[in-house]
Amino acid sequence: MVNKKQPKQFYRKDGNFMVKKRKSVYVCDHFFKRTERIFLSLSFDDVSLHSGHTNLNVGEANITTKFSKNIKLNIPYSSAAMDRVTEHKMAIIIAMLGGIGIIHKGMAAISQAKVVARVKKHMNGLIDEPICIRPNLTMEEVLQMLDSQNFDFRSLPVTDNNGKLLGLITGNNFKRSRNNQLVKDVMTKRADLITATPGTSIKKAYKILEDRGKNVLPLLRKNNTLAGMYAYSDLSRILFPTLEEKMFNVDKNKNLIVGAAVGIYDDAFERAELLIEKGVDVLVVDTAHADTISVIETVKMLKKKYSIDIVAGNISNSDSAKRLLKAGADGIKVGQGPGSICTTRIVSGYGIPQLSAIYDCAKAIRGSGVPIIGDGGIKYSGDIVKALAAGAHSVMLGSLFAGTDESPGDTIMRGGKKYKEYRGMGSLGAMKEKGAAARYGQDKKPPDKLVPEGAEGLTNYKGKVEKVITMLNGGVQSGMFAMGAKNIFELHKKAKFTRISAAGLRESHIHELKIENDPPNYRKEDCNV
Repeated sequence: MVNKKQPKQFYRKDGNFMVKKRKSVYVCDHFFKRTERIFLSLSFDDVSLHSGHTNLNVGEANITTKFSKNIKLNIPYSSAAMDRVTEHKMAIIIAMLGGIGIIHKGMAAISQAKVVARVKKHMNGLIDEPICIRPNLTMEEVLQMLDSQNFDFRSLPVTDNNGKLLGLITGNNFKRSRNNQLVKDVMTKRADLITATPGTSIKKAYKILEDRGKNVLPLLRKNNTLAGMYAYSDLSRILFPTLEEKMFNVDKNKNLIVGAAVGIYDDAFERAELLIEKGVDVLVVDTAHADTISVIETVKMLKKKYSIDIVAGNISNSDSAKRLLKAGADGIKVGQGPGSICTTRIVSGYGIPQLSAIYDCAKAIRGSGVPIIGDGGIKYSGDIVKALAAGAHSVMLGSLFAGTDESPGDTIMRGGKKYKEYRGMGSLGAMKEKGAAARYGQDKKPPDKLVPEGAEGLTNYKGKVEKVITMLNGGVQSGMFAMGAKNIFELHKKAKFTRISAAGLRESHIHELKIENDPPNYRKEDCNV
């Protein structure tokens, strides 16, 4: 290796990003007789942001953004498509808080579609496919069915084999019945119900229920078959939302927004058919390395066949971003190896530090209208500010949401502290149990030949995810306030970074103090200093 004289360092305006010209090391390749430049790439701990003049108040910055071309976000976060992060509970609460959850594909396609349906039906304006029961079931059997599926509603239409409405079971029927009674003996009969016809508007349905003092309005066709149903509580929330409910991320029908991961080729098309049928809002072609013929062809074919946003990932350099853009991707997921449970860079040797990866990809497709999603490497809310400042429109979070009440996995006590299970989709457990090997191109290998690119273990229990997001929102808005950025677009324009030393990083963290109680948004044990 031969080091030539380093180029002079200076500041330059590079698009919307003030940076130092990167140092380069010249490497002489004696095998191929050529000279290559190796650029210095940076991650979140390598930099800090400049503060500037601001005329904002703290908490005033607008953090709405986009996940993809047509999917908006009220907060700049999505939950990762991981089996210990996002299933129906996480996707529901994330959407209600303003973001989006991406249902992982470590399950059969039909199971994934059912999870999507549960999210979409959580707060329906119109329940177009109500869950119906038969009249000869016992009330105990109905309760067991609801509990086994974790359904938290109790209003169920009773229909015959031809779909004709016979009656209705509500919460009051459950309270006033015995377990061994049959549904047909407990239900409110069809003749005593208030009904309406298909096409009844939300406002009209609300007025009918309000005037008649009822909670459920079935919609019947002329032959008395059930076409849908309205619930008073849902209509009230939609028509007269509280301040918190106005943050809900919903579609045009006022149902929660949700995304789902798919693989490549046959897996993508099999899943897409079922997921779209259940109302999924965005598909994420989810692979460890997306700059491949298989991913590019899959994106093209999905775009040609369906009118739905397609996000593709993961990548970490500008040329890859351009190729996915050309293929038709509506959003690009950036991050190869930065996750806390990911070993890709160590096992495989590839991947660019996350801050530089985001910046390079965002710069390459700037002006295209296609958002960049920073996926991985986020430990604190300040890292989110840096990711957004470098050009990301949103970030995908795994470890920060793992360990919450809403994440899948068991809660475990160790040494008097609570933990939850957490693992990468490249871990042996996920690859063997959840079929995640395809994400790493190893789906053809026998189990004993799998090469893991992730770890599995325990993460700190964090309580409700709403508390985590409250802390993240506060940190992001504080950072934007300090830079005078009214919104994320202004943050892209105004952000200025400075390199910091190892001493600077130590200075940034808590020091010279024995922490007795961790703040809710900071754990010293999570940092690397």
